[in-house]
Parts: sequence; C-alpha cells; structure tokens
Amino acid sequence: MKLSVIIPVYLVETTLDRCVESVLCQEIDDMEVILVDDGSTDKCPQICDRWAQRDQRVRVIHKENGGLSDARNAGIAVATGDYIAFVDSDDWLERDTYPRLLDKADGYDIVEFSVYGRLELPERIYDNMEDYWLCGGAYAHAYAWNKLYRRELFDNVRFPKGRIFEDIYTLPRLLKQATHVLTTSAGYYHYTENPAGITATADGKGLQQLLEAHLVSGMPMDDTYYMYLVNIQMDVQNMTGLPVMIPPKKVNISGLSLRNMLKGITLNVLGINNLCRINKLIHRFKKPSRW
Repeated sequence: MKLSVIIPVYLVETTLDRCVESVLCQEIDDMEVILVDDGSTDKCPQICDRWAQRDQRVRVIHKENGGLSDARNAGIAVATGDYIAFVDSDDWLERDTYPRLLDKADGYDIVEFSVYGRLELPERIYDNMEDYWLCGGAYAHAYAWNKLYRRELFDNVRFPKGRIFEDIYTLPRLLKQATHVLTTSAGYYHYTENPAGITATADGKGLQQLLEAHLVSGMPMDDTYYMYLVNIQMDVQNMTGLPVMIPPKKVNISGLSLRNMLKGITLNVLGINNLCRINKLIHRFKKPSRW
C-alpha cells in the first residue's frame, strides 16, 4: 500500500529538517512526502527544495499563504497514496511508526495511533462510528496528525479554510463515510507543545469556533461529552459575554469524573446559564484552565 504524507510548512526553518527526516526514516519505499510551502518568508522554501533533490519520494508545492487548512487541502489534491497521513512541521514521528501502522491498516478506513506523553491508545476495533466518537473519546483527540486515512474519504471532504480548530470540523465528516476504525498502541507521534500555538492562545472567538464545530458535527452526545462541551462553553461565555450556545440538558453525575461532578450538580440545579455566570465570577480571581 502506498502512503502519502502531507506536511504543511510555514515559518518552521528550525524544526523542518527534524520533521522531514523522521518521516523519511520510516523505511517505506512506496511513499510520497508532500511538502506544502504555504508562502513561507524564511528559509523553508529552500529547505523543502533541498529535500526534494536529496530524496525522490519528496514532492514540493510552493503556494501563496492560505493557512493550515488550505495547505493540507493542496496536499490532498495531489496525493496518490492508498492512505493519507498528516504531520505538522514542528512535530516528528517515532521510528518504524508508519510501517507498523500500514501492516495493520488493510480493511480500515482510519487508523489512529498514540501521541507520546499525551494520548495512549488501546488496540481496539470500532465498527460503529458513534462508539468511536463517544466510547473511544475521539471528540477529545480529533487531531488530524495521529491518524492514517483511506484516501477516498477525502473525495468530497476538505479542511475548512479560515477556521481554527479545523480538525473538529473535519473528522466527523470523515466518520460519516467510514465503517471501520482501528486504534492502536503501535508507534508514536511526537507533538511539540507551542505556547504561541492556536490551542494555547485561542481567544474567545477561537473557542467559539471550536464549540460551534462540535455542535454542528451531527455526532451523538452523551453526558461525558456534554460536560466536555460545557467546559468549553464556560470559557467562551467568560471571554466573550455572548449568549450560551450549548443546549440545556440535565446530566447523570454518577458517570462523571470527580472534576466534573460538582459542575454537573450545579448544572442540574441552576442550569447552564447560571453555571456560566458562577464560572465568570470565579475567574475574576482565577485564570480558567483548558478542559
């Protein structure tokens, strides 16, 4: 099976070599690595071209800056592999990750693997996408980059240009076409924490987009997922003052974590609007945490 690895590139001259080398060291002959230079103004365009000269598996696209989604979409448009993977250019892969995943991939639409120090996944097969979303907690780790995707899933799906948290908009659309998902402990993706990145610096408007993406996904919602969204809603309301978006709901607190149990009790007694008001009052004195 051929693998297409799409790497969006923008102002990452200090980490790009490490990223590309970690992909090329995967010891897969039938692989194309698509470097999408998204209008970088540093040395990235030259670095991309040097890699293309050194390894025939590397293809380079130079384009005007359009953002992460647009860069990924440009790679998808030219990908020829049976499966597609994404790697962010400040991250890297554990050696032998992709060969181990490809050995397992046949018959699966999506293969999701672990993220070092952040997400440990079991060996599990999902034939029901609602189970994967809820029981597998996919809503909380809908990252584009720790998965292999059967290329045909993207025939009518693209990442939304101009949106942040674009992965949350995209994964549910892919799952609507998928029938078999595998999670596996094989391999590792190494994610680089970036204090200046989107997740760490998202303002109220950005978090509103995140909440909207969840609410329009069309995916089912149990109490645990609902409380996950309540935490996002509280941050949105605290930072923007905009009306509550999440629908009202009473939850069964017995199935919640200790962290969410007190919130669940308050939610059931006072409602989501009052819970948000209490949260805003508390965070006049305490910085909110991210879910």
